[in-house]
Amino acid sequence: MPVVNSWNEWDTLREVVVGSATGACFEPTEPGNRPQVRGSGDLPFPTGPKSAAAVHRANEQLEGLAAVLAGQGVTVRRPEPYDFSRSLRTPGFEVENQYCAVCPRDVMITLGNEILEATMSRRARYFEYEPYRKLVYGYWEADQRVGWTVAPKPTMADSMYRQGFWEWPLEERHARMHDSEFCVTQDEVIFDAADMSRFGRDILVQESMTTNRAGIRWLKRTLEPKGFRVHAVHFPLDYFPSHIDCTFVPLRPGLILTNSERPIRDSERRMFTENGWKLVDAPQPVLTNDDMPPYCQSSKWLSMNVLSVSSDTVICEEQEKPLQDLMYSLGFEVLTVPFRDVFEYGGSLHCATWDIRRDGTREDYFPSLSSRPAV
Repeated sequence: MPVVNSWNEWDTLREVVVGSATGACFEPTEPGNRPQVRGSGDLPFPTGPKSAAAVHRANEQLEGLAAVLAGQGVTVRRPEPYDFSRSLRTPGFEVENQYCAVCPRDVMITLGNEILEATMSRRARYFEYEPYRKLVYGYWEADQRVGWTVAPKPTMADSMYRQGFWEWPLEERHARMHDSEFCVTQDEVIFDAADMSRFGRDILVQESMTTNRAGIRWLKRTLEPKGFRVHAVHFPLDYFPSHIDCTFVPLRPGLILTNSERPIRDSERRMFTENGWKLVDAPQPVLTNDDMPPYCQSSKWLSMNVLSVSSDTVICEEQEKPLQDLMYSLGFEVLTVPFRDVFEYGGSLHCATWDIRRDGTREDYFPSLSSRPAV
């Protein structure tokens, strides 16, 4: 098997990168992001490095995840230390500090035997690939079959963003979201890797606040000549869509965990129903949005952010008992880890990992697409 090999989200996991909170900072306010303290009214969002205690708590839980994976026979790698407190200045923007390396899934993705680095959509995350660069060089040098593609870096200048987006009244936001017009414009290639989900030959890409239509066009032009099919997907009731892995989560061939509050567009759902896939709604999370940690910018649906160790084994957050019960009823072995202290860093179990190697090859899970005449 090549040293890099991962075609979907569920084949047996052999090697993975688990993120780290070391050196993490609070995300700054910028055109692509307006962080808020939950339930605080007008309390300003903190700036600069996270506290040593918060970093320690998150790292304990990340190390706990790494230990569970190692116990399943998975090789675990970790990112290199990086000083996220450094400011950035480019020809297009300035930002007072960077973010963290907790969520490698946001910036890096494995597509078969190829590693792809995303553009990213926020200034504080512009150089977030750096903690993984030594690992990537190691994989690339170890096996000549390993491909490595770096997406074009956007300017992240003011003109790349809709400056008034955050002040739009709710009525205007609702009207525009059905046109998929969010905080980023359509003029530059923009995508986060976590807006992508892999189904063998087919790749879903969510159009969102962090991935625009130009980004999806670039992915189609880059990946389809290599034999992939790239499909844009939309979840029209999600007013602030960002990353697909808390909305639409494939668990094994023929089965997807879905979000009842964010159903997929009807015309796009047919791709699954016509090919025999079952869509199962996740139960309501244990935490409500109001119960999420005060500095967490994600929704309660981090509960859905499970990690598949194989097509019959998943890892769930320790306190999400309703979801665990659903997984048991669907025939899965369920492993649990505490992970709530990682939530304020932007993700949960799937976000905090980047799978390098899984068993399996590229399969076609949507035969009705293959039988249709070319358009």
